[in-house]
Amino acid sequence: MSTGNRLKDVVIRFSGDSGDGMQLTGTLFSETSALAGNAISTFPDYPAEIRAPQGTVAGVSGFQVHFGSTAVTNPGDKCDVLVAMNPAALKANARFLKEDATVIIDADSITADNLKKAAFETEDPISELNLSGRNIILARISTMTREALSSSPLDNKSKIKCKNMFALGICLYITERPTEHAHDYIEAKFGKKNPDVAQANNIVIEAGYNYAANNHLIHNAYAVEPTGLKKGKYRTINGNVATAWGFIAASEKSSRPLFCGSYPITPATVILEELAKHKSLGVKTVQAEDEIAGICTAIGAAYAGNLAVTTTSGPGLSLKSEALGLAVMAELPLVVVDVQRGGPSTGLPTKTEQSDLMQALYGRNGECPVPVIAASTPSDCFKYAFEAARVAMEHMTPVILLTDGFIANSSEAWMIPNMADMPTINPPIAKEADGDFMPYLRDERHVRSWAFPGTAGLEHRIGGLEKHSQTGNISYDPANHAVMVAQRAAKVACVADDIPLQEIDGDKSGELLVVGWGGTRGHLASTVSQLREEGYSVSHCHLNYINPLPKNLETIFGSFKKIVVCELNEGQAASYLQGIFPQFKFNRCNKVEGQPFTVAELLNSLKNYLK
Repeated sequence: MSTGNRLKDVVIRFSGDSGDGMQLTGTLFSETSALAGNAISTFPDYPAEIRAPQGTVAGVSGFQVHFGSTAVTNPGDKCDVLVAMNPAALKANARFLKEDATVIIDADSITADNLKKAAFETEDPISELNLSGRNIILARISTMTREALSSSPLDNKSKIKCKNMFALGICLYITERPTEHAHDYIEAKFGKKNPDVAQANNIVIEAGYNYAANNHLIHNAYAVEPTGLKKGKYRTINGNVATAWGFIAASEKSSRPLFCGSYPITPATVILEELAKHKSLGVKTVQAEDEIAGICTAIGAAYAGNLAVTTTSGPGLSLKSEALGLAVMAELPLVVVDVQRGGPSTGLPTKTEQSDLMQALYGRNGECPVPVIAASTPSDCFKYAFEAARVAMEHMTPVILLTDGFIANSSEAWMIPNMADMPTINPPIAKEADGDFMPYLRDERHVRSWAFPGTAGLEHRIGGLEKHSQTGNISYDPANHAVMVAQRAAKVACVADDIPLQEIDGDKSGELLVVGWGGTRGHLASTVSQLREEGYSVSHCHLNYINPLPKNLETIFGSFKKIVVCELNEGQAASYLQGIFPQFKFNRCNKVEGQPFTVAELLNSLKNYLK
């Protein structure tokens, strides 16, 4: 292979109909890049409809991968290479092209019928989209796929389904990537069950690679040197899988069995599916008939002594709100994962948003405080799932863990931790009663003990009615209710003593502090880094602990002349912070389009505060 110039980073976007296998193609390319030693960040972009009309812009499915020789914090704004399997994919993604981008198009797909479906007005999509200045590669991908499989026993429909592997072969060649991982994956997935399919896909990968080589398609133009990663064992991981694994780790470190009761909902379902794979680790899962049943089974599991989890998205969190109040009243450890998506109602189920924050903070009846934690990257979903479980069990409270569709489905390289290095989780398990058992006596953190049913001497009442502050018996006494409300609030407030102080990226004081939370971290970090390179006085404060907030936030906020809160909603965190810290002004940078921020739009917005 050539050893010419290497680029610092490259962005490739694979795009086609939802049945064209673009998610698999992008995943295989991403994993190959990670194995080559590159940092990666991916962004799967699914159509919102389950099966939109074939060939239409509404049915386009995309997968973007950003790989580099240095740290990669986001999937990139625009792409260096676009693979478009049909005119609709070209039209949907033309706006993501860099000025000097390469566009690889299946020339066989440019037909009058497909142009009409994609609402082109002419027979020349390149000129109509003003793409003539880009490097356009019209490859007869469908035809060459069929030719490569001329001797295959597969039928014609099955043969043409392999065309995504032809596109993968081209991209592996132009980025100087080996084909071995793709072949290994195909063999593992199809080799035993359907060897003809495995053979066909492997043939087409090599056909695409050889086509690019024989036609001298910009070989090495998009090659990237490996990253100097810290020594360790790595794998690619998406946020949903990382979340599931974080709970499994918490189960091990707390010595409590893990139970997940959930109802499937996009984009959270993969957490339940992943946990269901690990019965050998003592994980129990229930696919409930609805959202309410999901959380109620988890509450029962928590009462029985399990690390209890339920997973959902925004609409499901609404349905779980009454039962979540029951868990608050019963003071049982429970983690509710909300993988946020565009709303309200069914909204944009495959698109990302951060619009459930107020629901997580206040969406229950009565005085019903709950700790809220937010993960911010695909890999740190592991960390914050573990942390949410720790807080829930050690403080005997439900916890809401917020992720979002972007980080749930995106992937990045993750160094697998050594379990021996992870902290032990110490739930306040009641062992035996000294005289009459008082289930609501509390320690210095206002935490009651966790008494498992069936333990002699630890019998006590449980339920949604107000409890006596010590005995746990039902109590309608006004003064007792006031005491219990204050105790539950104080318990949540004490979590602030058990979380790290807030850190900031950049100078500890200056002109502008950029505040974010959750899955916007990567884009904000890249933006702030670029602004500092341009000489601006900017720092970045990213929140993972939302309720309670870290204790040193007031000092941090007071050290900057201006503060701007960036979030994918209409300003929920800004309003929340404004209410807690009225002495500061929280400016706002918001986006509600079902898409993540881009660095370009953040740069444009933040520079307005630096004039």
